Amino acid sequence: MPLFALAVAIAVVAFEQLVQVRYGVLGLVGFLLLSVGLKARHTGCSTAGALVLATLLLHP
Repeated sequence: MPLFALAVAIAVVAFEQLVQVRYGVLGLVGFLLLSVGLKARHTGCSTAGALVLATLLLHP
């Protein structure tokens, strides 16, 4: 079980780094808002994060 938790934590950190490299600091902020909002079940926070990421993905 601890090995699985470690693997998931490494995957999350790697994904955060990928988002930051590709979309910059604003992408990282959006991802953090989305993940914290989902974990805390706070719809306003998760919606704000999803909107930031969607705006970055749709911007040419």
